[in-house]
This record gives sequence, C-alpha cells and structure tokens, in this order.
Amino acid sequence: MADQQWTAVDDYLGGLLVPEDPVLTAALRAGDEAGLPHINVSALQGKLLHLLARSVRARSILEIGTLAGYSTIWLGRALPPDGRLITLEAEPKHAEVARANLARAGLDGIAEVRLGLALDTLPELVEDSFDLVFIDADKPNIPDYFRWAMVLTKPGGMVIVDNVVRRGAVADEHSTDPAVRGVRRFHEMLASEPRVAATTIQTVGVKGHDGFTLAVILRPDE
Repeated sequence: MADQQWTAVDDYLGGLLVPEDPVLTAALRAGDEAGLPHINVSALQGKLLHLLARSVRARSILEIGTLAGYSTIWLGRALPPDGRLITLEAEPKHAEVARANLARAGLDGIAEVRLGLALDTLPELVEDSFDLVFIDADKPNIPDYFRWAMVLTKPGGMVIVDNVVRRGAVADEHSTDPAVRGVRRFHEMLASEPRVAATTIQTVGVKGHDGFTLAVILRPDE
C-alpha cells in the first residue's frame, strides 16, 4: 500500500511541477526500446538535480553513470551555453543511446559521453575540476568514486550520490549484499572525512525507498 501511495504522490506532484517534456519522454522511450534497465532517476528527482546544479551556479559537471542520458539532460540544461558536462559510462550500448538522446536535446555541444570503466577513465580527468559531481553508478565502488570526486570537485562545489539507502538496508550491519556494503563503507568514510560537509536524505516515490547523499567540498578556511 505504501508503494502505491508514494507513486500516487509522485504522479500528482510531477503533474504539477514537472510538465510533460517531449525530449525527456523521447529519452526514456529510447532507453526502453534499447532494452536498458529502468533505473533512471524519476522526473521529480531529475528536476532536483537540475535545481541543485543551478543553485551552485555550475559551469562544469561530472556524471558517473550515464545510462540513457536522462539525468544527463536534466543536468546539462542547468549549464550556461559555454558550460561543459562529462558523463562516464561503462556499457557501449548505453553510451550509444545516451549520445543520441543528448543530440536530440541539443546538448551534444556541451555534454560528452566517455566510454569505459569509471575507475579507468577518472584518472584521465586529473587536470579538470568540476562544480558538481553526480554519482549514480555501481554501488560497491561508490567509496572509490567519491574519493575521486573529492579530488575533482572545486572547493565549495557539490557531490550528489544516488541510491544510498537501499530500501533501508543501509542500516543492516550484517548485510552481505555488495551494494549495501558499498554504501555503508561510503557513509563510514563520510563520517571521518573533514574535507566535506554532508547529509543523506531518505526518499520515497516511484523509485521506492532510497535516498541521496549531498556533500559540499569545504574550502580551506571552513
């Protein structure tokens, strides 16, 4: 019953606050037609990413985990015309769909899809810096992705990590699920990391029970 109510609320709020968008609808359809998994952020979550990127006045964004590029479009639309977005994707089929979706959205001049395992491609970005990093990839490696995010995010910038509550399983210290163990290690790292200020918020909705972590990379004088 709870899942049905959460979905009904998302449908109601989404209908009011996230009007139908042909480009985003086409991106979802393209992912479905290509057989990609239904694990993209929801419309309301996508708009949250967009608003957070705008709130930090992001000019450069890094995304780890592209899928069909749905969240990439939300983030890319928050950038100014001379902004840039790099998104990392391990699966060739996903990258192909995402590139087509970004081109349809008019973002192919701003957004670049880089193919390869993120832990292999992240070292190539050491000369870059980003105002916002969104991590939405395989959960066992979240701690490693976040270590890279701390290197690549500008002081005062924001790191957002998705799927960090795992239907509440994050609280289960005895879990053997690699995804749960990954998000637990991540939170333990956050608790002892003086260079960031962070919080995790539980979410419910069409994606079920999960959550986001928001982390700000502190400036040296903070």
